[in-house]
Order: sequence, then C-alpha cells, then structure tokens
Amino acid sequence: MAEDTKIGNDKSSAEKKGLQNNHILTVLLITIVIPLSMSMWIINLVYSKLILNTEGFDEPVVIEPTRWLTSCLLPITVAIYGYRKKSLNISGALLGLVVAFVLTLANYCFLIDLLVFFLSSSKATRFKPHLKRKIEEDFKEGGQRNWIQVLCNGGMATQLGLLYLLDVGSSERPINFLNDYRASWLSIGVLGVFACCNGDTWASELGTVLSKSDPYLITTWKRVPKGTNGGVSAIGTLVSTLGGLVIGLAHYLTILYFADRSLLMYAPPQWPIILYGALAGLIGSVIDSLLGATLQYSGVDKDGKIVSHSSLSVKHISGSNILDNHSVNLLSTIIMGLLLPTIIKNL
Repeated sequence: MAEDTKIGNDKSSAEKKGLQNNHILTVLLITIVIPLSMSMWIINLVYSKLILNTEGFDEPVVIEPTRWLTSCLLPITVAIYGYRKKSLNISGALLGLVVAFVLTLANYCFLIDLLVFFLSSSKATRFKPHLKRKIEEDFKEGGQRNWIQVLCNGGMATQLGLLYLLDVGSSERPINFLNDYRASWLSIGVLGVFACCNGDTWASELGTVLSKSDPYLITTWKRVPKGTNGGVSAIGTLVSTLGGLVIGLAHYLTILYFADRSLLMYAPPQWPIILYGALAGLIGSVIDSLLGATLQYSGVDKDGKIVSHSSLSVKHISGSNILDNHSVNLLSTIIMGLLLPTIIKNL
C-alpha cells in the first residue's frame, strides 16, 4: 500500500514537473516570437518604403504584422512539437522550421497543406509498428524524419511558395486560371506536392499493414513481398487517393475561410480542389511506384527483410541501384508539382 502511494506521488510529481516545463517553454516561445516577428515587419516596412519606391514600384509591398507573427509562431511551435514527439530529429526540425516559415508567409493554404501532411503522415508512420519492424530493415520508431527527408518532401513546395511570394505576394486567392493564372498555377503546384507526399506515405505506411496479401510489382504485375519498392495493391491505391483527398479538402476549406470574398464571388466553384488533391495522391503514388520499381533496388536478406542495397547475401527482387528512397520522393514531388497544374489548367 505504501509502495503504491509512493508510485502515485512520483507520478504526480512528474506530471507537475512536465506541466511546469510546458509553461516555461510557452513563455520562452512568446518572448522570442513577438520581437522576432515585429523586427521582420519593421524591416519589410523600411525596405518597401525606402528601397522599392526609389526603384519605380507603384505600391510598397508590405506584409501585415499578423502574418509575420503567424509565420514565426506556428513554424516554431510545430518544429518543437515534431521534435518532442520524435517525428523529427534536430536537423529535420530546423529545416522544417524554414519550410513552414516560407509557406506560411506566402499563403495560409500552403501552411495547412503542410500541417495536414505532417500530422497525418506522422500518425500513419506510427500505425502498427510491430508489423513494419518485421519487413523493414531500416525501420525507425516514430519515423523521425531528418533534414534530407524534409528537403525531399517539402523542397519543391518551398520553391513554389517562394515564387508565389515574389510574384503574387502574401495572400490567399481562389483558383481561377482564367483571371489569375500565375497564382492559380503555383497554388495547384503546392497542392500537388503535398497531396503526392501524403498519398505516397499513406500507401506505404498503411497499405503495407492493412493489406492481407502481397502486392504486385507495378512493372510486371507479379507478386512481390510487402515493402518492395514499386509494389502496389488495391488497398494501397485506395489509401493513397484518400491521402491526397484529405490535402485537397484542407486546401479547399482554407481558401473558403481566408480568400477575399470579392475574388471568390467571380471565381469558378472551388470544390473541385478536393478532387484535384485525390488525383494528385493517386498519380503521385503511381509515379513513385514506377520510379521505385525501376530505379530503386529492392532485395530480401537472409532474415526475410526488404533492403535497398545489393550484397552476396541479398536476393534481388526488382529495380536497379540508381536512386535511393529520398531521391525517388524528391523526383515524385517535382514531377507532381509541375504535372498537376498542367493537367488542371487544361480541364
């Protein structure tokens, strides 16, 4: 009885200490973020008034202080959350901070796309880890993405976000290829990148453990072991489409909430954005599978685990040792970021 009481007291003490640490972290966060965001706003204001006006710009490009505050506060919060939850290591958290800052500053839709991808893919990565450990040689508990993975998943979106910021400015605009071509093209490009990432992650993390049978290799349609690069299944295809659809839905709802009502009034219906996300999730996972089946090595080692390197003790299944998983992800996002707006503008 006394021992139970001691355990309860220790647990209560640990909870109080954790709560106290959270309060300290919140105070530190506010102390850093507010001066940082205000400094950026002042620099932006001075630069716009003194420099851009002297170079012949009609209107100074000033981003409101609330946007600067959000662009500092949310990325720092998400980076700390991801690091503490072991979804990101320190390098992944730092680069993720930069990616989230650029996307938030450009367009809140881009931020929401990133957050939905990050949160849902992290949950998918933690789904039934005991089964993934049996088939993946490089399995990591919780995923813990590093800077390379963040770059390969978010690099293309960041580049498109920078182009949007420089060309369109810091704003949320409805998709309207007829009257607002460049903003619509870049927005659909970012949507395509994150829908592709989410669809591929859901397919690999959920489809592998939900499917009861081995997948088919996309190039030969022969059965291959679970975890093989380029392996596809009905469940994997379905969840990849749903993963993209979730990104499309998030993008659509953000536009409805933040976009200028006068622009929405004269824009086409925005609900097809949900279907665009689903399409990107499906096509993106197919592209990823094709690249994985042909340019990425897959083999099975003596323990029955899927590996991406060749050796004397590994039996070759498919692909060539040209690209690794990071390169395949990067190529898939680049292709989808360029392909989706090209498809949509012609519909």
